[in-house]
Amino acid sequence: MLYDITIIGGGIVGLATGLKIKTQRPDLSVVILEKETALSRHQTGNNSGVIHSGLYYKPGSLKAKNCIDGYRQLLDFCETHSVPYEITGKVVVATDKAQLPQLKFLMERGLANGLTGIRSISSEELKEFEPYCQGLGALHVPQTGIVDYTAVALAYAAAFQGLGGDVATSHKVLDIKTVKDSILISTSQKEIRSRVLVNCAGLYADKIAELHEGKSPDIRIIPFRGEYFKIKKEREYLVKNLIYPVPDPNFPFLGVHFTRMMKGGVEAGPNAVMAFKKEGYKKFDFNLKEFYEAVTWPGLQKVAAKYWKTGLGEYQRSFSKKAFTKALQALLPDIQESDLEAGGAGVRAQACDRDGGLLDDFAIRETARAVHVINAPSPAATSALSIGDKVCSLVLSKMG
Repeated sequence: MLYDITIIGGGIVGLATGLKIKTQRPDLSVVILEKETALSRHQTGNNSGVIHSGLYYKPGSLKAKNCIDGYRQLLDFCETHSVPYEITGKVVVATDKAQLPQLKFLMERGLANGLTGIRSISSEELKEFEPYCQGLGALHVPQTGIVDYTAVALAYAAAFQGLGGDVATSHKVLDIKTVKDSILISTSQKEIRSRVLVNCAGLYADKIAELHEGKSPDIRIIPFRGEYFKIKKEREYLVKNLIYPVPDPNFPFLGVHFTRMMKGGVEAGPNAVMAFKKEGYKKFDFNLKEFYEAVTWPGLQKVAAKYWKTGLGEYQRSFSKKAFTKALQALLPDIQESDLEAGGAGVRAQACDRDGGLLDDFAIRETARAVHVINAPSPAATSALSIGDKVCSLVLSKMG
């Protein structure tokens, strides 16, 4: 069958993109291909469920623009389609004097991104929001919230299909070729021809781009696993909403934090360790080919040389519950090892360039017949509808 547009990847970004295209152009035939038997099994389905406000991102960056716009669109969609969510607010806490300048910097960045109501609070005021939390100072960010992103993604899928869009699960993409005036996509089920290709493959975005272009892109997706503990039911009272540390400005991860979940319960984490396969959710999951491609990438070697001490600390927390608990106690002194039980894990698709740069911003690249969403880490779930707008615009310009 010939489709006007084929989207590879049935996560939240691919589904939001499909919805935006069908909303703008219901006359176009659009199919979303997903290799798993169900949608949103990977980054979307293992998301922490935080609705990000746009606090952390450089003003004017794709992350800042798309997060702020996506935030508004997400809440509107949830209201319209009866997807439960809650605006809880969060605190970002400095536990060391050296973090206070960064806390001030975050305040300035949040204001520059248009956040209203954000304010600095004292250690005494912090207790009003989180009675068991300690810190030298904090920011209160009222816009932050929680939602079940799997429920959101499935609602996007239903709306997309309601407009006549097709979803094909169990369709793993094996090969991509340009044939005359179309693209031939070979999957584990059949061959599909398409006028335009959209790559929203997340952890495999670099591999899909390589299949399409016939050469390896100048970045590689490195999988980083984030592992969580859950706070036992009888100790959930220690956390009211969301408690975050001041992040390391040189590292694209937010540090271990506490998150009340939309589905119930409180998560603590994650750490950030390199996974030994792209979908390596367990410590000893291993794929030789994927591991070799990662560790031989010059960019990762430079990252390892620069951040080896940070990396060792993350691995220590991965294998030592005591070390993980100690990191959590910086924010919540009353938390104990006995309060924690094993939680889940997610894998973040982190783009790394050849020079050792960990791409902090969203990255969308074009060819004559394709749009590749190469890098879409957090806050991509919050930003998905806005990213979908951007990709939709690029796709429709190729349709004429």
